[in-house]
Amino acid sequence: MEINLIPMIDIMLILLIFFMVATTIKNTEKALPIELPQSTASTNLASQEKLLVIGIDATGTKYIDSAKVTTDVLHERIRQAASANAEQPIRVDADRQTPYEHLVEVVELCQFEGLRNISLRTRDVGK
Repeated sequence: MEINLIPMIDIMLILLIFFMVATTIKNTEKALPIELPQSTASTNLASQEKLLVIGIDATGTKYIDSAKVTTDVLHERIRQAASANAEQPIRVDADRQTPYEHLVEVVELCQFEGLRNISLRTRDVGK
């Protein structure tokens, strides 16, 4: 009596391919196309609960939690966050090449809706 290993090898290869594809999709899903500016006084705000992350790339394209949005959608989302919690923490991740006007626009949208807990994300000088 011989054990046929071919079906088991086929199943193992299919599982291997499935997990390789699944981990690749997961890793690329949350990446924003930005390079953060350097700062010697950077801190880690990742531990705050319900942090609203707004990203701005070098061309001025805006993102909310890694999803591309228009300015109108961004304004509506900020308005909803402000109505739910006036102390909502906001973190702005802006590329170091982002024109200043795009950064000011996002900060002013937050302030217009009454949100004052706004931080700008940077990276350590050593990184």
